[in-house]
Amino acid sequence: MKILVAVNETKGSKNAVTRFVEMFSSCRPESVLLLYVEKFDASWLMDEMLGESELKALKEAVQGTEYKEMLDKKAEKILSYYSKFLEDNGMSGVRTMTKMGHPAEEILSTVEEEGIDMIVIGSRGKRFDPLLMGSVSREVLEKADIPVLVIKGQKF
Repeated sequence: MKILVAVNETKGSKNAVTRFVEMFSSCRPESVLLLYVEKFDASWLMDEMLGESELKALKEAVQGTEYKEMLDKKAEKILSYYSKFLEDNGMSGVRTMTKMGHPAEEILSTVEEEGIDMIVIGSRGKRFDPLLMGSVSREVLEKADIPVLVIKGQKF
């Protein structure tokens, strides 16, 4: 089984990875893909106002800039942290990937490109309620054609 674990800098993501390790402690997946999606500040606003071609042009415009370097360093730090955590807990076959764009769309496109069998994602909600679940986890859950494990947030 190939599992995509979507990660970011939130407590919900930390909880999701921790619970993922606990749940798969005796039955290890074939491979794990840690995916971090870089997003522009106020990307939720841009998603509503800009079309696909405008977002693509914006992505191309930031290539090679200090802003993109900052985003890449942040992604590398987060992916290194989770990759080490998984490996320290006996997971092998861990790969990392960084994409840029709308998180739910990038998660779903990566599923198709990589032949993923299951998605694990954290949620910031306190209950499994669509109104309280994070917008990314909700969108992934609604649009995915494969199983999605949404792990709700917990305080650390």
